[in-house]
Amino acid sequence: MRLRLPAERPTEPPSGYKIAHPMLSRDRARAGFTGVSLGGALPYGVLDDAACVYGRRHRPPARRCDCGFHCVHEREVAEALLCTAEHRAAVLLDVCVLGAYIRFEHGFRYARQRVRTATVGPCDCGAPAVALADAGWGRPGWFALAAACAGCVRARASVSLAGFARLAGQGLRVVAGAGDTGAGDGPPAPGEGLGVPELVAEAALLQARLDWFQSQLARLGERGEQA
Repeated sequence: MRLRLPAERPTEPPSGYKIAHPMLSRDRARAGFTGVSLGGALPYGVLDDAACVYGRRHRPPARRCDCGFHCVHEREVAEALLCTAEHRAAVLLDVCVLGAYIRFEHGFRYARQRVRTATVGPCDCGAPAVALADAGWGRPGWFALAAACAGCVRARASVSLAGFARLAGQGLRVVAGAGDTGAGDGPPAPGEGLGVPELVAEAALLQARLDWFQSQLARLGERGEQA
């Protein structure tokens, strides 16, 4: 006889950690994430339901399938995944496990989730990120984004950390790698402005773009004089 573990009935939803790539819709109206392995072809929102990646009609997480959202129990385990070359551009997510779930030794597989916090690592150059810029790849209808500092973002299509949080909605917080808050708790109410950290990040992004455009204008001016 095969023994089964007793059903869990927690008073509060469990939580966990995972890594994912930030995504921006083609019309720049929505923001979300996509996984780094199974299910990576299906971008999801901050609050979303899992779907079977194999197209089967059962509800995730089915016991005889690998479908459903996945996360690990320990933050350190998820952070360790960011060390691999293929995951360097991913962000760390703090998630709330909702709906049905299956508990494993190292994490959960579950039906529904809410992303509470996204922690963005540093830019490729090592400087703190102030924006999420076009990473050079994507999914149908979605651009993948990666961390960018004020000096490297230049004219690349990008969105500030605060802007990404507003587009994603649902109370998402976006945090810079060093722990500095890069965004508030979602879309501001009418008449409500951004806080100091958000305004500093927005100003740094705008200044970086202005510097880049000025350098391009200077080059054009030199070419005109030589002609």
